[in-house]
Amino acid sequence: MRRRHFLAASAALLALPRTAFAQSAEWDSVLAQARGQTIYWHAWGGDPKINDFIAHIGAQALAQHGVTVAHVKLASTADAVSRVLAERDAGTTTGGAVDLIWINGENFAAMKAQGLLYGPFATGLPNWGLVDVAGKPAVVTDFTLPTDGYESPWAMAQLVFEYDSAHLPTPPRSLGALKEFILANPGRFAYPQPPDYLGTTFLKQVAYGTLAEPSLMQMPVDDASYHAVMAPMWAWLDAVTPALWRQGRAYPANEPALGQLLADAEVDISFAFNPGRASAEIAAGNLTDTIRTFTLAGGTIGNASFVAIPFNAAHQAGAQVVANLILDPAIQARAQDPKVLGFQTVLNLAALSAQDRARFDALDLGVATLAPAELGPMLLEPHATWMVRIGQDWTLRYGLAQ
Repeated sequence: MRRRHFLAASAALLALPRTAFAQSAEWDSVLAQARGQTIYWHAWGGDPKINDFIAHIGAQALAQHGVTVAHVKLASTADAVSRVLAERDAGTTTGGAVDLIWINGENFAAMKAQGLLYGPFATGLPNWGLVDVAGKPAVVTDFTLPTDGYESPWAMAQLVFEYDSAHLPTPPRSLGALKEFILANPGRFAYPQPPDYLGTTFLKQVAYGTLAEPSLMQMPVDDASYHAVMAPMWAWLDAVTPALWRQGRAYPANEPALGQLLADAEVDISFAFNPGRASAEIAAGNLTDTIRTFTLAGGTIGNASFVAIPFNAAHQAGAQVVANLILDPAIQARAQDPKVLGFQTVLNLAALSAQDRARFDALDLGVATLAPAELGPMLLEPHATWMVRIGQDWTLRYGLAQ
């Protein structure tokens, strides 16, 4: 009997593809190296709910794999990028201070271009097979740049607008209607101050709705045509700026600050990159339950959030373990719970086991969360050079009013 079991097990092993067996052995080595490591995850620290979620990931990493996660809270992802660059310039090619970064957009583009990333690692993670690469192409394309396995996705995002349906029964669902609303209701609309990522995203959304050829933004900025191409966006902003909150002389610092203006009824419309944010805030008691969300006709900008590992990270094994853990269905379902974050999953639900699909099916997404079919088209992020240039030019045009 024992010999038959042995032969059956041996046959099963031989039936495995050689690559799968090699990957399994390689991952076991990663797990062994990671045990006992403390990884320093540099991530934006401006939202208590996200901070709590990262702490939960840390607790799971320690319990399951013996990896300790230290959250280094950033005001800007660029701070972590600058640190890695400074280490590279100083000749620190191993033992770097940054193990994992929450990253995307121009920061990823800069690190990838300068060879500051470890990898490719993402496609070798055991949970990579659960990622919805076909249905959510943003998980492998970051601001038009192929990720090439140098970053691993952890959340989907799409711009949604938030409003109080008790006071604004019919929200403006086009950029033209939004302009009319702002001009007719002075002081009741604001956006975060660029170069904050959400503030700059709003500018790009305006560009999508005003440029004659928005597809140009899928290519790097062309200095020769830039000013003519962008003139309609600046004209739109010039028209509405005097009618913004505080006459455009001050701006909220970031997404939480903008959300607080809505909570305090200082503005009538807010917006966020997380379609579940409003429901999460309602569940937390921070927003009235009459808050709802909407998107603009023609679609809104969407992208994915990623984690990446610097080329000189001191604890690359531990960082890979945490990146893989983030893709675990239990972690992803927790992130999508509006009582936690309300983030949209990067996983392909059809690829999950019945038990794991049930985690998502059981979620109550909340009264303010649009169904996937109601979100409308997801507009591709422009090339990262547009975010940098638009943010710089906004500061030159409007920043002196701060």
